[in-house]
Amino acid sequence: MNTQESYHPASGNLVIVIGRQFGSGGRSIGKLVAAKLGISYYDKELLSQVAENLGMAPEIFAAADEKKPSPFRSLLQGVYGIADNFHNTSMCEENLYEEQSTAIRKISELGSCVIVGRTADYVLRDIPGLVSIFLHAPISHRVRKIVERKDSASPQEAEELARKRDRDRESYYNYFTGRFWGKASNYHLSLDASAISHDMTADIIISFALAKYHGCNSAGNLQK
Repeated sequence: MNTQESYHPASGNLVIVIGRQFGSGGRSIGKLVAAKLGISYYDKELLSQVAENLGMAPEIFAAADEKKPSPFRSLLQGVYGIADNFHNTSMCEENLYEEQSTAIRKISELGSCVIVGRTADYVLRDIPGLVSIFLHAPISHRVRKIVERKDSASPQEAEELARKRDRDRESYYNYFTGRFWGKASNYHLSLDASAISHDMTADIIISFALAKYHGCNSAGNLQK
């Protein structure tokens, strides 16, 4: 479902957006990139906080994960006219996505930053300073990392969780963007996060991002 209109911001910020397979280290690598560049980092929780600071409902991120809308719920809304909003039960998924997109655009104008997930690569696709990254890794590597960080109690549970989260992210991304999640040609750079250390992966992302940014920004000054 492609509902997003083209967006042409006035800012010259560098915005690095990271999509990732579950367990590939997207958050930790994103935080490293932001720390090394001295710019802001945003994931679901931090996006929610900033949205509230901008006068928007924090629930647009806190109450929704990266999941495709339920066909049954959409049918009920269409047939019976069920109206959802923040003050009743929950906002319908399409409206919620539009609110998230608006918040992401506003956040991208606050300064250069790293954003993890939320289809931000698509939402901000017309920003000259956008650098979109996708991180992947073999399932065996991801299972080990998931168990190490105690998101699952066993390798079997970790593999089931990883595959489920990947399916959720894929269907969510494909539904709202009309693109294919994880397809290399949809991103500026795709990396195997298991091949080298997170620190080295962050350095590669930074080198690529700065080269692209300075190539698109004649001023050559990173706005923090």
